Amino acid sequence: MKKTGSISVLHVIFLSMTIIGLKNHVTIIPSLVKGAGRDGWISILVATIAIFPWLFLVLYIHKKSNQQPLTKWLETNIGKVATAIFRYVTAFFLIIMAAFTMGETLFWMVSTFLPETPMLPLVIVYTILCILLVTTNLQTIAMVNVLILFWIVILGFFIAFTNMQVKNYELLQPFLEHGFQPVLTTAMFAASGFVEILLFLFIQQQVKDRMRWYHFAIMLFILMGLTMGPTIGAITEFGPTEATKQRFPAYEEWGLGSVGRFIEHFDFASIYQWLSGAFIRVGLLLFIAADLLNMTGDKQRIWKILAPAFFFMTLSLSLLDDRLFHTIKGDYVLIITLFFMLFLSFFLVVIALISRKPSRKVRT
Repeated sequence: MKKTGSISVLHVIFLSMTIIGLKNHVTIIPSLVKGAGRDGWISILVATIAIFPWLFLVLYIHKKSNQQPLTKWLETNIGKVATAIFRYVTAFFLIIMAAFTMGETLFWMVSTFLPETPMLPLVIVYTILCILLVTTNLQTIAMVNVLILFWIVILGFFIAFTNMQVKNYELLQPFLEHGFQPVLTTAMFAASGFVEILLFLFIQQQVKDRMRWYHFAIMLFILMGLTMGPTIGAITEFGPTEATKQRFPAYEEWGLGSVGRFIEHFDFASIYQWLSGAFIRVGLLLFIAADLLNMTGDKQRIWKILAPAFFFMTLSLSLLDDRLFHTIKGDYVLIITLFFMLFLSFFLVVIALISRKPSRKVRT
């Protein structure tokens, strides 16, 4: 009997397009262009090639854990105390990731279309919306994501083709203008998004079918495209120098769009893309955190414990200076995320190597 709330592999791929796609399509672009200039798109290729073999480690963990809940699998192999440390540390980091996503979204909102609106009501409203999503189940999150993602994709292709008239691909040359070192260093920013594919192991027990290597590969190459598009767009539309100065290049690209002589400035459409993408990303990150803390389905504990923790963390970040926030995010959080996810994956691989023979697949 299948558990209520289970989702398909296709839903997992769609979720990756939204929760990781928002980060790679929007938030890491400034760091990519700043670090590698016109070669930022090459950094994405390097990151994709580097991360591809890592996918087989994720697949190995998935197979060895036999699609059980990771926490139950870990308890069987390393005991309750070590598993508890793993659960709390990972959950805390996921809440931080969610708070930074929300913080950046709020800074963007205030700096673009809500300049006179105080941060506090924005934090309250969005926290309530995201926590309401967390108190549902994974199937609900996946269904909401499908409805949202459809229009995100439509709008993305619309602005990509509309802006073809203002793109100058000669600005991508010369290749490797400053050598290969900046490309290698900047590749870590793109990779920090790609490694979030690991997060889907935390919901593997609610996926109907076992995931294969090509499912992970499809996610990686879709994410590569989602990162490559706005990066090349920013360079070819604004030039590497101007793109480096912009805080939200992906948003600025919408301002160039026009259809004919009288229809232009489609900035408003990007508001839907960003806000809905942040809603799903934050919701799923907090859902996984709630699951790690054994709060899934317990609305009272989610509202009493998880909601205040997320609210005050986001509020604290929103009180930072705008430039300081983006410096912390660009210079530290992206790199820390990369190494944290890699550490988690290698830790789980070690447990998989020493684990007992997998038992029959368990669904909870």
